[in-house]
Amino acid sequence: MENKKILIVDDEPAILRLLSQLFTKAGYDVSTAENAQSALNIIEESNIMVMFFDLNMPEMNGMELCKRVKNLKPMSIIYAITGYASLFELLECLNVGFEDYFKKPVNISTLLKTAESAFEKLNRWKKM
Repeated sequence: MENKKILIVDDEPAILRLLSQLFTKAGYDVSTAENAQSALNIIEESNIMVMFFDLNMPEMNGMELCKRVKNLKPMSIIYAITGYASLFELLECLNVGFEDYFKKPVNISTLLKTAESAFEKLNRWKKM
């Protein structure tokens, strides 16, 4: 897979390992970060356009991280993943720039389909 890079940001190491293994096995080039600041460092140095962020992280949550990333890379496609879902958060997620919102535990096949769809969208945008 050419340039199919994904960034996963979650403060739970077990979730990072699981998602990293899942996407790597599916052929993606995966980067991970345990906090928002590490994620920003990776984003500034890499050409990663598809990302999955946990919402509930210490210091800087996924909402603030999404806002910052959208300022740096407006065409990036970012998904929220959380164990704490509510309608208010869903609407707020869409307003800050998340493409979609998933509640933990997330179905693995859903995540793989979501990533593939994101890369298809990016390829369509490149052709315009």
